[in-house]
Amino acid sequence: MRARPDLVEIFVAKGAGEACDQALQAGGATVGSELRRRRLGLALTVALGDLSGEFDLEQVTQRLSSFAEESIERAVRAAIEERTPGETPRGLAVIALGKLGSGELNFSSDVDLLLLFDPGTLPRRQRDESGEAAVWLGRRIVELLQTRTEDGYVARVDLRLRPSPEVTPIVLPVNAAISYYESSAAGWERAAFIRARCCAGDRALGESFLDAIRPFVWRRALDFGAIEQIRSVSQQIRDHYSERQRFGPGFDLKRGRGGIREVEFYIHASQLVHGGREPELRVAPTLDAITAMERAGYLKPELGRVLADAYRRLRTAEHRVQMVGDQQTHLLPCDEAALDNVARLHGFGCGGDLLGWLGPCVEQVGEAFDELAEGGSERLPSNSDLLREKVEELGFPEIETAMRRIAEWRSGRPRSLRSTAATDAFEGMLPALLKAIAKSADPMRALNRLSDVVERIPSGVNLYRLLEARPALTTLFARILAHAPALSDQLARRPSLLDTLLDSSCFDPPQDSADFAELLEQETRSLPYDLALDRTRRLINERRFALGVQLIDLREDPLSVGEGYSRVAEGAIVALADAAVGEFEEAHGRFPGAELLILGLGRLGGGLLTHASDLDIIYLFTRPEADSSDGRKPLGPADYFNRLANRVNAALSVPTPAGPLYDVDTRLRPQGEQGMLAVSLDAFGDYQRNEAWTWEHMALCRARPVFGSAAARSKAEALVSEILNRPHDGEKLIADAVKMRDDIARNKPASGPLDVKLGPGGLVDLEFAVHTLQLLHKKGLEPRLERAVEQLAQAGLLHEKIADAQKLLIKMLVTIRLVAPETTSPSEESCELMAKACGADSWPQLLARHDAARHSISILWERVKGAAS
Repeated sequence: MRARPDLVEIFVAKGAGEACDQALQAGGATVGSELRRRRLGLALTVALGDLSGEFDLEQVTQRLSSFAEESIERAVRAAIEERTPGETPRGLAVIALGKLGSGELNFSSDVDLLLLFDPGTLPRRQRDESGEAAVWLGRRIVELLQTRTEDGYVARVDLRLRPSPEVTPIVLPVNAAISYYESSAAGWERAAFIRARCCAGDRALGESFLDAIRPFVWRRALDFGAIEQIRSVSQQIRDHYSERQRFGPGFDLKRGRGGIREVEFYIHASQLVHGGREPELRVAPTLDAITAMERAGYLKPELGRVLADAYRRLRTAEHRVQMVGDQQTHLLPCDEAALDNVARLHGFGCGGDLLGWLGPCVEQVGEAFDELAEGGSERLPSNSDLLREKVEELGFPEIETAMRRIAEWRSGRPRSLRSTAATDAFEGMLPALLKAIAKSADPMRALNRLSDVVERIPSGVNLYRLLEARPALTTLFARILAHAPALSDQLARRPSLLDTLLDSSCFDPPQDSADFAELLEQETRSLPYDLALDRTRRLINERRFALGVQLIDLREDPLSVGEGYSRVAEGAIVALADAAVGEFEEAHGRFPGAELLILGLGRLGGGLLTHASDLDIIYLFTRPEADSSDGRKPLGPADYFNRLANRVNAALSVPTPAGPLYDVDTRLRPQGEQGMLAVSLDAFGDYQRNEAWTWEHMALCRARPVFGSAAARSKAEALVSEILNRPHDGEKLIADAVKMRDDIARNKPASGPLDVKLGPGGLVDLEFAVHTLQLLHKKGLEPRLERAVEQLAQAGLLHEKIADAQKLLIKMLVTIRLVAPETTSPSEESCELMAKACGADSWPQLLARHDAARHSISILWERVKGAAS
C-alpha cells in the first residue's frame, strides 16, 4: 500500500474492480519489469477486494489466474521475438495444469506448466536444431516469469509434472509426449490432466495434443481403479507430511487430513470414474465440479455442500496465510501471535476463532475422504476349512463344486486373473458376488457361467473393480448369470457392457429408430470408416444388452423389449447404410436421381425382433438417370448398386474388434441365392408380378422400407401394396400355403413342446394363416403382425382371441431366446421368471395359457386350410 498509494485511493473511491483495472495499466522498460509491476499492483488490489468482501473466492482466483495466463502468453511472445524476430508463437504450446488449469490460482501459487513443441513448425534460426531452440525458449520463458528483480517476480514456474522430469528436457516434442501418455504414463498423471488446458503459445498445437491424450484421461469404460490410484497417492501424501496432518496450529491447509487436496482428490476420483462416459463431468474448477457431480447423482447434496463449504473456507484461510509477507506456504502458523495475526486479517479476534471456524469442516472432509481412502472389502478366507464354512454359510447347494470353482480361480490359470491388480480386484468383489449368486434362482448355473466369464475375458480388472465399487450391481449381475446365457456371453466378450447399467437412462423405454440412427451418426461423424463401424457396434450392442437386462430384471414387458430390438436394428441399418454409402461415393460417386433402398421383411418388417433374430432384407434401387456414376471410378447401375449393397451387408454383419453385430439374410430377394443382391425397383415389380412364388407374396405381407428417402420409400410401399392387392387364385393360394407349411414341418421340426415358433399351433402356423387370409381377402395388409391380426378380426375373418394368443406366444418367444437360446426348455428357475415376464402368476398358469393359445391358433389354421374345399 505504501508502494502504490494511487491504487489504494482508487480502491477507497471506486472499489476493487477499478483498482485492479488500474493496476494492469502499469508500464515498464521491458516486458519483464512491466509484468512484475502489474503483478504487484494486482496482488494488492485483489487482496483489498478479498479482505473487504467485494470479491468472493471465485473472483479472487479468476483474476489471479487470468493475469498469470496473460503473463505467460506475453513471455512466450517475448522469448520468440528475442530469438527469431518477427515470428509468431507457432510450434510452441504451453499447457496449464493444476490450479492454473482450472483458473483457481491463489496469491502465492506456482504455475504448473507443460511445454511442448512441434519440430516442424517451431521458429528457429538457420543453424539451430529444433530441440535446442525449444529448450532455449523454455528457459527464457521461465526466466521472464520467475527471476526476482527489484520489481519482484511474476510467477513461480513448476515444470515437474512433465513426463520423467529428472531425465527429460524442459520442453518436449509433442509426439513424444503423446506417445508417453498413450503407453507409459502413471495413473496419477490422469488426475493431473483433469484440469489441463492450453493457456499460451500455439493454441492449435496445444488443443491437438489434449485431443490426442483425451482417451488416456477420460476412459469410456468405468474405471474404478482410479479410486485406488487416488487412495495410493493420498496415503503417500499423508505419510510424507505426517507432522502437519493433525488439525490445529501448524496444520497444512493443502495437504493435511481434511485439507484442500483431499477435497480435490475426492472429486477427481469420481470424475475419472464417470467422466469418460459423461463429458459434462469433465469440469476443471473444483466448485463447479462439485455441482456437476451432484447434478449427475454421483455426489449426495449434503456431502456436496460440506465439500464446497470446506473448500471455500480452506482456500480463504490459505489466502490469509499467504498475504503475510507474500509467503509461499499452506501452513497455519505455529506461533500464537502469528496465528492471531492471520485470524485478524479475516476479522476474527484471535487464532482460536479461526481454528473454530475451520475445524468442523476439516473434520467432515477428513471423515469423507477416510471412507474413500479406506476402500477394501471383506475377503474370502484362504484357509480351506474356513472357506468351506463360508461357502456353506452362503447356502450353495453343491459345496464341492463351489469350492472347486474358487480353487480354479485362485490357481492363476484364468487369463483375466494373471495380474496382481486383477487378482486383488477379483478377491475384493468375490464375497458380495457369491452372496448374490447363492441367493439367485439358479446358483450353480450362475456359478458355472461366472467361471466361463472369468476364463474368457481378456482382462477383468475393470469389471471386478466395478462390482466391488457398486455392490448393488452384483445382484443384477448374478441374475444375468442365472438366467441369461446370451447376455453372459456378451459380457465375456466385452465386460464393459456392465458399465452401461450404471446409467439410469439405459432402463428408459427404447428410443425411436430415427433418433437412435441420429445418435449413431453423431457419435461416428468424425471417425474414419473402419473406426466408425467399430464404434457403432459398441453402441448398438450396449443398447441390445440393456434391452435384454430390462427383460431379465422384469423392468419391461417382452413386447416392448422386442419392439426395442427392432427399433435398434432399424436405426443401425440407417446409420450403417449411410456410412457405407458415404464411403462408397468417395470412390464411385453418385447416380443422379437414383438411390439404394432397403426393404425389411419377416420380424424386422413386422417391427418386433428377439435378441437372436436375423435381419431379413432385400436391396433395391430406384431407376438411374445416367448410364454410369459420376465418381473417379465410375460404375454401371447394376454393378454400382450390387457392390454398394454388399458393402452395406458387410457393415451390418462382419465382426470387428468390437464384436459381431447381426446375421443378415437376403435369400428373400428375387431368384433367392441365385439372384443379384440388389435389383431395380422396376425389375423387382416385374418379378413379383410375373415370376414370384406364392411364398414370396406371403413374405411380402410383412415388407416395409427401412432405408431410403421418403420419396423412394413411398414408391416401394406403393409397389408392395399393388402386388399384394393383385387377385390370387384362392384354391391355389391355400394349396401352396399348406404345402409350404408341411415342407417346413418336415425339414425343420419343432425342437420340443415349448417351441412356440415351429410347433403345432405356434407362430409359424399363425403367420401362414394370417398371410393366407391377407392375400385371399385383401384385408389387414399391414406388415406388423399384431395390427394385421386386429384388422382381420375386425373384418370377421378370425376370432378376436387370436390377438391375445399371438401376443402371448411372442412374449414367450422373446423371453425364451434370452433364457434358453440353444433349447426351448428353460431351467425350472427360469420358468418362473418367464411366467412373470409374460404376465402369469406361476409357471403352470403360463403353460395353461400357452396351451389355450396354441389350440386356438391350430383351429384357425385348420379352418384356413379347409377353406379351399
